[in-house]
Parts: sequence; C-alpha cells; structure tokens
Amino acid sequence: MTEQTVFEESSGNVFADLGLEDAEELFTRGKIGIQVLSLLQQRNLKQREISKLLGIPQPEVSYLMRGEFQRFSEGKLLTFLKRLDTEVTLHLRPRNAGTQATETVVSL
Repeated sequence: MTEQTVFEESSGNVFADLGLEDAEELFTRGKIGIQVLSLLQQRNLKQREISKLLGIPQPEVSYLMRGEFQRFSEGKLLTFLKRLDTEVTLHLRPRNAGTQATETVVSL
C-alpha cells in the first residue's frame, strides 16, 4: 500500500496557514522586510555601514539580514525604507466597501 501525499492550497499567508495568532502582522512585516533586505543587498554594504545608514545597532542589522523581521515593528521597517530613499505610500480604504469607497492616500 502506498501513501498518498495530501496537499492543501495556501491562503497566501503562510503565517495564517500555520495558525499563528498575529498572522496578518507577521505577513505585513515580512513583505516590508523583504523589500528592505533587497535594497540593502543591492547596495552591497557592510553591516557597520548598514548600522549607520539605518540608525540601528550592529546586532539588529544581523537580525535584519537574517530575515528576522518579527524583531522590528512595521513602523520601524517603513522608516528603514525611507532611509533607503524609497517613497512609501499608503492607500487607506474600507475593506468591504466596494468600488465607490473613498480612498485616502498618505505619503510617508
């Protein structure tokens, strides 16, 4: 008898799929953190240079470079993007309001 492999379709949020309580927050941090990491890798900077640029101690740079984004708030990660000369724009609208909903755009 052979075992049948069972696959489950992802919700798109691995943290939710794992049943974590703060899944949305972790997913958001991950998306922002990946952008920060990508920009840093493009610049090919040393950790002490990153520390100075982002205004964080070197041990925190190590966490960031290892993808430990849960150690940083969304606000802190957005600040890193700004310090990396990235324009950050938030689009705010009610989640289930349809196409006629008023949208507010905030540039940071």
